[in-house]
This record gives sequence, structure tokens and C-alpha cells, in this order.
Amino acid sequence: MGSADEFFMNYAVMEADAAAEQDEVPVGAVVVYGGEIIASAHNEKERRLTATAHAEILALERAAAALGNWYLEGCTLYVTLEPCAMCAGAAINARIDRLVYGASDPRFGCCGSIMDLLSDKRFNHNPSVTAGVSAQKCAALLSAYFTEKRKKKSTDGG
Repeated sequence: MGSADEFFMNYAVMEADAAAEQDEVPVGAVVVYGGEIIASAHNEKERRLTATAHAEILALERAAAALGNWYLEGCTLYVTLEPCAMCAGAAINARIDRLVYGASDPRFGCCGSIMDLLSDKRFNHNPSVTAGVSAQKCAALLSAYFTEKRKKKSTDGG
């Protein structure tokens, strides 16, 4: 885990902050190519009213548009939360070289927590994975968001 990973994860955290400000689950993602951020996104499930508007999916789509190619070889995806099955699958299909995530997700994480799709040799591509970059910061964002949601629900009588 180098300082470059922490540097780029800080940008993913800023995206997660933006999600929280929009009352979205605070997950952020950036795609880096050639040492530059070429795409960034945060969760937009509530705004778009679709289960597929995860930060990772949106960032991968924007990176493909930036490069003019859905093959994202040479790219690293940074995300504040361990990707779910859908997002891990998208990372495999996009042929990213590397995935870096912050907080583990014991309920939905598919990069080592409940399963490890990215290292499954049955797939034709296996991105390398670096886990736990800025994990405490990333987990704290999620914890604060859900604590606030529970607090609001209890004061609203829900």
C-alpha cells in the first residue's frame, strides 16, 4: 500500500462525501490511468432509481467514455467499499488491471469477504486487489451515514 494508493483513495472519499450530501450511501470511486484520474463517481441509486447506479459501475462507464474503449487495461479502480458481485463482475469484464478498496463489506463484498470473484481462475481475467487502503476513514463515512439515518428514522417516528 503506497502513498499513491492513499492519494487516489482520498479522491474516492471525496466522491463518497458527495454521495452522503445527496442522501446516497457514501461510496465513491475513481479510475486512474497513466497516473491520472480519468473518471470519478459516487452512488446514485436513489437519484436514478436504479439498483445498478453503484459508484464503481458509473466510474467504469465514465472511464470507458474517456478512453473511447470499454477495455480498461492499464486502469486501476479505487473504491471506498469492497465491491459487490455486480461491481466485481464489471471490473473483471472491463479488464481493469487493479482494484483498490478501503473498507471491507462483510455482507456483500465479493473481493474477499463473502467470496472472491476477482481471484477466481475460471474467469478469463483476474485483476490484482489491494484491500484496506484508508479503511478506517472509509468505514467511518459509512458508519456515520447509517447512524444518522437511524437517528432520523427514530425521530421521525419510523
